[in-house]
Parts: sequence; C-alpha cells; structure tokens
Amino acid sequence: MKRITFVFLLAMLMPRPGVDAQDGPYRFVKEIAIGGEGGWDYLSVDPMAHRLFVSHGTRIVVVDTQQDTIAGEITETPGVHGLTVASDLGRGFVANGGDNTVSIVDLATLKTLQKVSTGADPDTIAYDPVHHVAYAFAKAGKTATAFDANSGAIVAEFPLGGTPQATVVDAAHGKVYVNLQDKNAIAVIDTASRKLTDTWSIEPGENQSGLAIDLEHQRLFVGCRNKLMVMVDATNGKVLAQVPIGAGTDSTWYDPGSKLAFSSTGEGTVTVAREESPTSLTTVQTLATRPYARTMTLDPRTHRIYLAVPDFEALIPGQQGRPKAIPGTFRVLVYEMAAVGTVGRSVP
Repeated sequence: MKRITFVFLLAMLMPRPGVDAQDGPYRFVKEIAIGGEGGWDYLSVDPMAHRLFVSHGTRIVVVDTQQDTIAGEITETPGVHGLTVASDLGRGFVANGGDNTVSIVDLATLKTLQKVSTGADPDTIAYDPVHHVAYAFAKAGKTATAFDANSGAIVAEFPLGGTPQATVVDAAHGKVYVNLQDKNAIAVIDTASRKLTDTWSIEPGENQSGLAIDLEHQRLFVGCRNKLMVMVDATNGKVLAQVPIGAGTDSTWYDPGSKLAFSSTGEGTVTVAREESPTSLTTVQTLATRPYARTMTLDPRTHRIYLAVPDFEALIPGQQGRPKAIPGTFRVLVYEMAAVGTVGRSVP
C-alpha cells in the first residue's frame, strides 16, 4: 500500500508534457509599467521602428521596444480597439469603436491626420500594401469599409454576413481574411475587386477570436473559444489540424522565423504550437502568464511576445464576471525565447 501511494504521489509531482507552464521555449523577461485607468484591447508592433502600440482607455500608448519605456500617446481615440501599421506609408490606422471612425495617424508625430467614418463599432483593420487600401471591419454593423490609405476616401462598403473579429492580409495573393465570430467562419475578400468572394467554415472550431497566417505555407491559425486552435488551408478553407488551448482566447499570432503559432487566453495562458508539417500542429508549451491577459502581439524581429493586463481586486464570493481592475497597475508583460533571454524567471 505504501509503495502504491509513493508511486501515485511521484506521478502527480512529475511535470506533464505541454502542461508545465515554463516547460518550453518561452520565458518571462520583464514588465513595462503603463499605469492609468480604463480597459484595453489589441496590441500591435512596428518592428522596423521598434514601437509597441497598446490600446488603453481612450488612447494608444506607444512603447519604445529598445528601451522598454513609454515614447508617447495617440489620443482622441474613443472606444479604441487597436492600431494597424502601414509601415510603407509611415501611418497607422486606429479603430475607434466609440465614434464609429478610423483615425489615420502619422506615426512619426503620433498626430491624427483625419478620421474616416465606418460602420458601427469598427473593431479590427486590415491594410493592403499593394493597393494602399485599408479595410475597417465593424463589429456591431457587420460590415467592411475599404478606404484609400493616403486620402481617406472610401472606395468600397459591403456587408460581411457575420460579426468580424480579427483579420490578416496576404498581399501577394490578393486576399484579406477576417473571422466571422458568430458564424464559426472565415470571410475571404479579393483585394483587386474589393469584394467578398468566399466564406469558409472552421468547424470543429467555434466562436473564434484570434487569426494569424503563415504566408510561406499558406496556413491560417484560428484561436477559438471552444478551447481550440485550428489550422486552415488558406487556399481552400480546409481545416487541417487542431490543438487544445485555454479558455477565453482573444489573440492568435504566427512567427515565421520560429514556425510557432500562439493563442493567448483570459485564463492566463499562452498556447505555443509548432507547425510540424503542412497538415500537423503540435503543442510545445503552455506558458503561464496572468489571468485576463487575453490579448497579445508578437515582434517577428526579436521573437518577443507582449501581453497587457492590470491587477484586479479579489473576487467577492458569488461574484460573476471579471473583478474590478486596480487603478495604476496596468502594464505590459514581456516574454522571449529562452535562447535569447534569461532562462528560469517567472512572472512576479
């Protein structure tokens, strides 16, 4: 009986592949204090300019990723969801859900050049560098508004047939892909005609949020809220593989340098998966982060990933939903590959 008990306890204590929070390529590096109050949504990176853009409250906080310090702010962005970079134009496009507009921003000065009217609650924006056209996807309006990235002139508007959530662009093949969250589907837009050309089911994935693309191998990675990341053939919409992820995912990214895909979740984990072959996806790490750190971005030059989250008050027994954020505690969590940074640290 004693031997059985010992073996059972030993099995419980041994790390399990893919479950041990730090058993994998990524490690915690540091925190970047942001402070202030208000909610948050998407993060994005301009790797050439060494800038990280963090939505917070009614503004975008701009972080210098070489110094890991705040470099400025983009203001007049009510109900901000996030910023999409057009590095070839030196511009950024900010989705303002609070006034149904997109801000066109000069990234050198962080000043707003003009605002473009969109459908209700623009949530995510795609930029096509071939035609210099931006697509704003309205979450409440379920529409797409395409506009000239230089002049702001609207060049197309059309219904999507579902609620848009995240988007990616394949400029070389003339495609924009956008999640239709309430339809468990991906909408496909042709950038030459600026028309919706197809809609693909992502089943067994459901209620998806994050979307990323491997341009080289034509694979889409979709983070779904039924705790799956699915890999989809970007040429025909066929679901090829899947791996389990945590609850409450909101962001999915792909790093072409490391061939790793990431899905961040509100339960406080990032699932890191490797595209082993064109039809195979394998979990290599379940990285522990912080509860409610649901959104992230990736810098493909440094392979660092960034997540945003504040501290929270303790939940009251029986309380439903997310607890109240503690003012002044909002920050960015920084993780990098163990070969690049210091191994063995954990989030304080």
